[in-house]
Amino acid sequence: MRWLRSIRQLHRWVAPFVLLPLFISTTTGVGYRLARDWGGLNRDQAHWLMTLHEGEWLGPQLEPFVVLLNGLGLLWMLITGAAMAWQQLRRSKGQAGEEGKAKG
Repeated sequence: MRWLRSIRQLHRWVAPFVLLPLFISTTTGVGYRLARDWGGLNRDQAHWLMTLHEGEWLGPQLEPFVVLLNGLGLLWMLITGAAMAWQQLRRSKGQAGEEGKAKG
């Protein structure tokens, strides 16, 4: 249980730093596809969205770090979120089982 508390605290601490980059990456990636497919824009017209999406605006030295940090941040949030959800499901099933035994 102690490890879950520390994961929850780390998840809470990391989330604000991961939220904005992932939000920008998601919205610009989806926006690019929709602008190209449904909006009828060509590659050059929608390139500014891909520039934001890939972190290209930071230059060739920092662009790989943006991609790496976005990926690691997403994995961290998914893994820790899944661990907390799994623990909550186990806890709620355990309580439901105890209530059934008390009634029966």
